[in-house]
Amino acid sequence: MIEQGKISSAQMAIMMNPSILATVILLVPAITAKNAGQDSWISPIWASVIGYLTVLLAYMLNKLYPNQTLIEYCDLILGKFLGKVVGALFLFYYLHVTGIIVLEYGEFVLGTFLTHTPMIIICGSMMIVCAFAVYGGLEVIGRCSEIIVPVLCLLYLVIFLLLIKDLRIQNMFPIMEKGLTPSLKGSIVPQSWFSEFIIVSFFFPYLADKDKGLKWGFISVFSVMFLMVITNITTILLFGKLTSELTYPVMVAARYISIADFLEHLESIVMAIWVAGTFVKITVFYYSLVLGTAQYFKLSDYRPMVLPIGFLLVLFGIWSAPNLQELSHFLGTSAAFYFLSFQVGIPIFLLCIALVRVKWLQKKGSMSG
Repeated sequence: MIEQGKISSAQMAIMMNPSILATVILLVPAITAKNAGQDSWISPIWASVIGYLTVLLAYMLNKLYPNQTLIEYCDLILGKFLGKVVGALFLFYYLHVTGIIVLEYGEFVLGTFLTHTPMIIICGSMMIVCAFAVYGGLEVIGRCSEIIVPVLCLLYLVIFLLLIKDLRIQNMFPIMEKGLTPSLKGSIVPQSWFSEFIIVSFFFPYLADKDKGLKWGFISVFSVMFLMVITNITTILLFGKLTSELTYPVMVAARYISIADFLEHLESIVMAIWVAGTFVKITVFYYSLVLGTAQYFKLSDYRPMVLPIGFLLVLFGIWSAPNLQELSHFLGTSAAFYFLSFQVGIPIFLLCIALVRVKWLQKKGSMSG
């Protein structure tokens, strides 16, 4: 195995929390509100079903191939030629998706804080920091997450508590006025974020306590769903129907905080949450891409791939969309089909083929015996 480090299942769950949540809390509340209205807080509950499904898929595939990652068992399941084709598609997909994450980070920082800084400087500086973590290996990423995530959760709590006095419960009513349809429609975009949990297939082979992997994976899905529900409830109670018109509802909510004309302008807290959470998310996806690329080409070490792939990620980030409006439109429309096809559709196909192969081999073995 190329990676010699080990992490616990709890560390994996902690890593995955900001790996999903970091980008979802800024853009998705507005996208969800456009379809679900005041029922947008229900949408993450429906969407979390995809999260549980993808963790289960990754776990079942790991049970069949315990020491291989997603890229490695493509060859074992589909054969050498077709496995290489699917593996290459996955690597290109993760290159594109990680580039989108880098662009989301760059657009937020550029649009709200560093308005005169070139995009390539913003994205490049983040990639340099992430490259150090990826070069350190899986254990370094796990320990960084253990330090960062509790602080992020505390900052979330601070934002929500300070907004309580401004929330208006009537903005939530009537609940399910038009039935389940709006909240189900609103769950389509969050589903694409929950499907990103398939990336745990790169971490299951390196768990020190594999028997707890499924449990902690489910706990991580629940934690993301819970925080998304709290975020959507807060934005709906604060802004009502205006939520769907805002680009970054959580950022606007933080600017809304004013206590005794003393505690104001707390958007720096949202900035801290965004930068720290996005660092973990980019690092997790960056590491998976580097590790998968090394395994695809059967290299003895993944570290020589860190800098070249980091450079490509900056380029893909800048090339992914010309502006924030185009990016938001893509994420709110065709991106859901694109993400779900790769992160749910193909793994289901792989699992079905793997189960058929196992049954066939068992039958063949019993016949020969």
